Amino acid sequence: SGSPMGMIVNGARGVHLCVPRNLTEAAGFYNTLLQGDDPAIVIEPLNGYRLKENLPSNVGEFTTPLGKPEIVNEGSDITVISYGSTFNIIEGIIPQLEEAGISMELIDVRTLMPFDLDHVIGKSLSKTNRLMIVDEDVPGGGSAYILHKVLEEQGGYFNLDSEPKCVTAHDHRPAYASDGDYFSKPNAEDIFEAIYEVMRKADTERFPAIY
Repeated sequence: SGSPMGMIVNGARGVHLCVPRNLTEAAGFYNTLLQGDDPAIVIEPLNGYRLKENLPSNVGEFTTPLGKPEIVNEGSDITVISYGSTFNIIEGIIPQLEEAGISMELIDVRTLMPFDLDHVIGKSLSKTNRLMIVDEDVPGGGSAYILHKVLEEQGGYFNLDSEPKCVTAHDHRPAYASDGDYFSKPNAEDIFEAIYEVMRKADTERFPAIY
């Protein structure tokens, strides 16, 4: 499967665009949107829906806020932002990163439109000074939109100590085989190596070559 996020953000301005990472967050978005009359799109993460999770007892009532990213894991070395089911892959490599001595601040964007109204990501970047965007869209898709929002609108450019890094899907047609997602979209190994390489450029003694 593929992600047309770049096409959506460029062709559907003026509507809310929600990108939940699991069923609980999606339910919260639907509850929020049903309280208003604004048009919206909810991108349902099928891989996120397949995860086991504890649903809240008030699943039909609680709300997920719009334009409010969530810091899921606090860190000091690098800010990593993502959304949807890809976010869950990053969350799964936190133990490996900690074992390698990397403190990652992991942020779930949650909504692309509106995008981070309180500049949570910009504030995180002022602390870590390193930025990575993980996106299952093709290069230049959703990641380009996020870069513009963070670096230009939030002034994140002035807090960078190294070049920002985007880990995206490969630039080819969507794969339809059962293991197509693994070879087409960002996987755990690719993300870990990309984060490690960013840290290695900052401190080669602390982070020697993996191979």
